[in-house]
Amino acid sequence: MSKGAEPLTESYFYILLCLFRGPNHGYGIMRQALELSEGHVRIGSGTMYGATGNMIKKGWIEECPVHVADRRRLYRLTETGRQVLLEEAARLRHLAAAADSVIEGEEREADREEGEENAE
Repeated sequence: MSKGAEPLTESYFYILLCLFRGPNHGYGIMRQALELSEGHVRIGSGTMYGATGNMIKKGWIEECPVHVADRRRLYRLTETGRQVLLEEAARLRHLAAAADSVIEGEEREADREEGEENAE
């Protein structure tokens, strides 16, 4: 992640992730986030529209031009938003790898100690 950048909230992460493959509207993003998170992240409409407004200001997403008859706002990821998402995904992979290293090391140590006790 860029120097001084803040980690993303789950809502922001999933909104950017949902737009990674292409434009989507708010309701579609909310449904896809619920699906991608296997039901763990539920983005409400208030959160959705507050977050999209903030992300537009940051330059991470933009509204797509739509036909006047279609009232839904369609959003797409900008290049800056794509970079933010990729950096956050790398940061999360690093955190998970560090956790796995410590947890697996503790489990190996516990297994080794248990083996030594059984050998006695």
